[in-house]
Amino acid sequence: MTVYTMRDVDERGIGAVIREALDRLERYDCLHVSLDMDSIDPQDGPGVGTPSAGGLTLREAQLAMEIIADCGCCRSMDIVEINPVLDQHNRTAVLAVELAASLFGKRIL
Repeated sequence: MTVYTMRDVDERGIGAVIREALDRLERYDCLHVSLDMDSIDPQDGPGVGTPSAGGLTLREAQLAMEIIADCGCCRSMDIVEINPVLDQHNRTAVLAVELAASLFGKRIL
């Protein structure tokens, strides 16, 4: 198993990290994505159980989903750790829906 840290993302960029991870998985024709909203920086996704400053930005998360969509192998997804009690005007839930849409092919023009 390969573990990528935020240092990897900071030094190499989310695009390079996601592409490398997908290259390591290319022998598989199906991929499941588990999107933990705790991984998003609380400035972009405040409604989570364990907010942690320095997480993925909205744009990094969006790009990751778009790159995974490009591989054409994602067949399923789950989204975890949205806490509506802690959310601000449903921002985190809306972001989760936008990220899911990108994972399954929606593009930002």
